[in-house]
Amino acid sequence: MSGQQYDLAVIGGGIQGAGIALFAQRAGLKVVLLERDALARGASGVNAGTLTMQMTRAALIPYALKAHEMWLKAPQWLGHDVGVVACDGLSLAFTEAEEQLLEERGTARRAAGAPINLISASEALKIEPGINPDIRMASHCSIDGYANAYLTGLAYHRALTGSGVDLREYTPVSGVEPAGSGYDLRVPDGIIHARQVALTGGVWIEPMLAWLGLHVPIKTLVNQLAVTERAAPLMRTVVGIASGLLSLKQYPHGTVVIGGGWQGEGSREQNCHRSTHASTVGNARLATHAIPALRHSRIVRIWTGFEAETADALPAIGPVPGFPGLWVCGSAHSGYTSAPYMARCLTQAILGEEPEMPLFPIDRLLARPDAAPRYKEQDCQ
Repeated sequence: MSGQQYDLAVIGGGIQGAGIALFAQRAGLKVVLLERDALARGASGVNAGTLTMQMTRAALIPYALKAHEMWLKAPQWLGHDVGVVACDGLSLAFTEAEEQLLEERGTARRAAGAPINLISASEALKIEPGINPDIRMASHCSIDGYANAYLTGLAYHRALTGSGVDLREYTPVSGVEPAGSGYDLRVPDGIIHARQVALTGGVWIEPMLAWLGLHVPIKTLVNQLAVTERAAPLMRTVVGIASGLLSLKQYPHGTVVIGGGWQGEGSREQNCHRSTHASTVGNARLATHAIPALRHSRIVRIWTGFEAETADALPAIGPVPGFPGLWVCGSAHSGYTSAPYMARCLTQAILGEEPEMPLFPIDRLLARPDAAPRYKEQDCQ
């Protein structure tokens, strides 16, 4: 055992891992945060930064509502601005089937506490004049919005270093094993010992748990996004469609980010991902159908990034069965919205407190050690 000893080691520097490290350090623990790349430059850095109730599963709405409040107050608890814009959100229906989707999902999310209401086409056009007038109806949420993912990464970096967290970027962990009253972590320059460990590696949670002989299948999504050149104001809301395959927002400086879960190609094992022509064209067509004025804009950049998803599409947040002091946090659908609050809840458990809201233990996800992988990935060859 080396002299590097901590109360808590967090493996994975996305905004969930960064949040856990920050909250735990401020609570008095000695914390090290280990990230294989730069902080918040994986899934937390390449996503669109959408803060939405419209795309959040009903079971996660209570967490998203709490997190939305945290995002709006980021300068107070994080200490830095993250470029949050609070605005209305619209999800559009162009067909009868999409109307039914909005009604079903709106009812479920409204029952969970989200301020989502179904509105007519004319009402939607008053809120967002730039949308396609051919819509049949829309669902409206008054508390959607977005953050700037790049600024968020910078803010967490400053907050972590300012609070005294031992932040180690470009430091991959190759294994974790029980040792004494805690765990030994293998890093390039030796061994780090920590009383408790939080695995917050996104799509890499599956191989992390495999270090300990546990199999939790994690699906690797390769989400594709695009951004346009700067344009005159085209929209003032977050716009999606009932199918969920579109997310549009225009930043204050004029660029429009186009997302919605269109898939690129990639492999977790090879740590590579790339865009596809088919997804680029499909996403752009849907975007210009929703906001016709976008047809006059040019796309200047396309990129991809990994997103993790469990078998039941609910998060993996809680203790690791059979390993006292070992925790996992990640794989939340539309996880960017809920991340700060979920990190706070898990930190409460790490500190021995009762979390403000229930966690999502992984017992339900454990598979047999000899089970075949549930998901197949496409490589980048």
